[in-house]
Amino acid sequence: MDSQEFRRWSHQAADWSADYLESLPGRPVRAQVEPGQIFRQIPDAPPEAGEPMERIFADLDRVIMPGMTHWQHPRFFAYFPANASPPSVIAEQVTAAIAAQCMLWQTSPAATELETRMLDWLRGMIGLPEAFSGVIQDSASTSTLAALLTARERALGHRGNSEGLFGQTPLRVYASAQVHSSVDKAVRIAGFGDRNLVRIPTAGPLFGMDVGALRQAVEADIAAGLKPAAIVAALGGTSIGACDDIAALAEIARAHDIFLHVDAAWAGSAMICPEHRVLMRGAELADSFVFNPHKWLFTNFDCSAHFVRDPKALTDTLGIRPPFLRTLGAEGFVDYNEWSVPLGRRFRALKLWFVIRSYGVEALRSMIRDHIAWSGELAEAIGREPDFAIVTRPILSLFTFRYAPAGTSEEERDRLNAGLVEAVNADGRIYLTQTTHEGRFVIRFQAGATGTSREDVLATLAVVRELAPRAREAASRAA
Repeated sequence: MDSQEFRRWSHQAADWSADYLESLPGRPVRAQVEPGQIFRQIPDAPPEAGEPMERIFADLDRVIMPGMTHWQHPRFFAYFPANASPPSVIAEQVTAAIAAQCMLWQTSPAATELETRMLDWLRGMIGLPEAFSGVIQDSASTSTLAALLTARERALGHRGNSEGLFGQTPLRVYASAQVHSSVDKAVRIAGFGDRNLVRIPTAGPLFGMDVGALRQAVEADIAAGLKPAAIVAALGGTSIGACDDIAALAEIARAHDIFLHVDAAWAGSAMICPEHRVLMRGAELADSFVFNPHKWLFTNFDCSAHFVRDPKALTDTLGIRPPFLRTLGAEGFVDYNEWSVPLGRRFRALKLWFVIRSYGVEALRSMIRDHIAWSGELAEAIGREPDFAIVTRPILSLFTFRYAPAGTSEEERDRLNAGLVEAVNADGRIYLTQTTHEGRFVIRFQAGATGTSREDVLATLAVVRELAPRAREAASRAA
């Protein structure tokens, strides 16, 4: 492809992208295909000769798009958002064209220095103190792994990296069941082992860790000759939005020299609104804090902001500098590959720069505030419905509810709600997911997509009200 063809098809891609975003309200939110349907339309072997771009774009529409779930749809209320926005998409185009590998300062000084400044901006936007330094990771999962690896090495006096974990005192990690499953995975990868992830019961309206139970667990482990290494606090847990009392956890962490990591992957973006920072009280005492601008700050995946109080502890854990990765003849620089698990690094800071400058912080606050207000309005409306019940009240823009018609048992309601979720998602007008709470199947709602309006949010009530009786009829026939 020569430069003229590249120019032509880049314009075509931009037009296609704008048309796609404009078309989203008329598309079903979740892909309406069967397993294997897309796979069977793709040839068994690659072409020997190149194919024209016209044919490739035609197959994009014909083969690929029917199998896509539309994460930028204004009625995507499932999981957490993986937001894009026009400025972020444009920045990704530029990033792809530059195609820099930003592993070292010398491999693109601007990428490194912009990343440093963007993390300074984000830190100030959410109210973390200047004592924290930041790095952009690909996901909160990677950030949590990096945090737990650092906690492991701090607890072992850096003997884990040098000597291995065999024969070391067992290390303990404490968290509630409300933390993301990435914590379980990080515990395995970091070598703690499943049996050393201690689940602390929750209490209170925000379903945070029972602080007294945590203190007892830590003291019991110390008495048993085990070594407490890390506490993982949830700030906006994935299931129901649970928030731990970070200040109380920090008190225990400091008393016993335990590493405190705060996972605010989703909710951290809402901390740009000062009125919500009560949820992060005590985060200034943490050792590590992560949130994902790619969830609720309208910046394309992947972009996870990982803040640490002691960068040296992180780089001593993850950093390896062979001769071929050294920058000669320069001082005062950062090599961010030493802050991350992978060596290779994308130029992720550019899209943050585009988004924050294009919108301005106040417009970003306004969108988040709207999502929270509209979600609360929907929860109140569902709560007034005779056949529905709010199970967990909104925490920011996340709440759960349950179809609970009179005269049905809790077990029947589990089946009815499972059927309702499937009916809703097959219908295509909105997209919801489920979770369990206190052993019961509940429907989970969150608002946060870039293009979502109040009307989109409130349409949820009409859809579930319409489809609930059908789900009940289907369950009766199946019985």
